[in-house]
Amino acid sequence: MTDLAQSEIRAMTQACANAKGLNMAQGVCDTPVPPIVLEGAEKAIRDGYNVYTRFDGLPELRQAIAEKLERYNRIRANPESDITVSAGATGAFHSACAALLNPGDEVILFEPYYQYHINALVAVEAIPVAVSMQPPTWSYSLAQLEEVVTPRTKAIIVNSPGNPSGKVYSQSELEALAEFACRHDLFVLTDEIYEYFLYDGRHHISMASLPEMAERTITIGGYSKTFSVTGWRIGYSVASRRWAQAIGAMNDLLYVCAPAPLQMGVARGIRELPDSFYAQLRQDYQGKREKFCRALTQAGITPSIPQGAYYVLANVSHLSGQTGK
Repeated sequence: MTDLAQSEIRAMTQACANAKGLNMAQGVCDTPVPPIVLEGAEKAIRDGYNVYTRFDGLPELRQAIAEKLERYNRIRANPESDITVSAGATGAFHSACAALLNPGDEVILFEPYYQYHINALVAVEAIPVAVSMQPPTWSYSLAQLEEVVTPRTKAIIVNSPGNPSGKVYSQSELEALAEFACRHDLFVLTDEIYEYFLYDGRHHISMASLPEMAERTITIGGYSKTFSVTGWRIGYSVASRRWAQAIGAMNDLLYVCAPAPLQMGVARGIRELPDSFYAQLRQDYQGKREKFCRALTQAGITPSIPQGAYYVLANVSHLSGQTGK
């Protein structure tokens, strides 16, 4: 645990607050919370949903997630055995790592990566192995993966849409990664928290929807960003029953349960918000992307245009200083 450090995102947020600056480091949403989500949580509080839930979440939320998975992700999941609601997508990811990885296991992930993926691996004494992607399209080769895989490799992380790269993996890329994972008998941990943040007509594809991948894929998702409720901490994992049981046990140990009334609010949003809500979300964030990238370009900083999510990486090599810090 000596290698475990707080995310630089938190340090940048604190430095920004001290300077009374504009925080462009942290993934904070500025769109309004859908009223139906707030109403669902408020009603749940009044109706007495204020005590512990089952370790894997309320049945209303697990059922809503299962229906959404089949409709949107093309994943069939049993809400009674395959879905674990956790304290945000990061909590779900941590629980999965704690359940499935042993000390010394190696896990491949793509760089640039989400810092908390590294932290979760370090917390369970797994070894992160980074494969660099090349801007501006964030490309990589399967040869890079073959160079780093060893007998100790246990899993690979696929974050699509990517934080912070904004990369959206194509069907062919996912199929190639699926073949790689099957050939080397690896778990695939997918972080799909930004599944609705897609631009320029792109579509989200879930790894677990591909042939032969449901058994070895742990799908991580959540509604912190989609519903602008990052402080509610409502995420989930989806896995085949034997893996889900272990993940649920770790989730119970680490987090006990996600907040009960907030689970009900999210469940209502999943069930009742129309497709037009998600279309408007994409449109609004694509507009933000265009405005921000245009401003960077006008300032002499070349951005990498994200395909999804809501982060922008830019080339600042011509600015003063030794590093990005």
